[in-house]
Amino acid sequence: MRSVVAVGEEAPDFDLLGVDGATGVAGRWCLSDHRGAPVVVLFYPGDSSPVCRRQLGEYTEGISAFSQLDAVVLAVSHQSPASHRRFAERSGGFAFPLLSDSDKAVAREWGVLGLLDLYRRCSFVLDAAGIVRHAHRSIGPGLLYRPATEVLDVVRGLAGSDPAD
Repeated sequence: MRSVVAVGEEAPDFDLLGVDGATGVAGRWCLSDHRGAPVVVLFYPGDSSPVCRRQLGEYTEGISAFSQLDAVVLAVSHQSPASHRRFAERSGGFAFPLLSDSDKAVAREWGVLGLLDLYRRCSFVLDAAGIVRHAHRSIGPGLLYRPATEVLDVVRGLAGSDPAD
């Protein structure tokens, strides 16, 4: 059964294997471990896609601005941790973990699967209490994603900061 995570709802927790996008070190990441800080959750269709590389690269370039707001960025797709490690290495590394939802259970729970059970390119911003404050779901696995600067403005809004700061 598919559900859809909506703005104003508590985000479903997850506990996933993955790799640190900068070091390639494997580990487990639990969403609820980040309560107390804003969290950006990025769902992306697949490792090695040029668009996915560009999307995650853009968020890596902006990580210092997210970090200044104590925001955590997590990226999720269905590939294995080994695939994530190779993707990160070939891409020059990413500044956040790449998490493996190999059975697509998290994607189903969050409502981010599209036609043919493919991951859609989606972004969510959670406040420090784990409540969804922003959700963007692409129509399909296509080329469009929310730019890091736009998502950063949402995070700034949670902190009561002026987006021009």
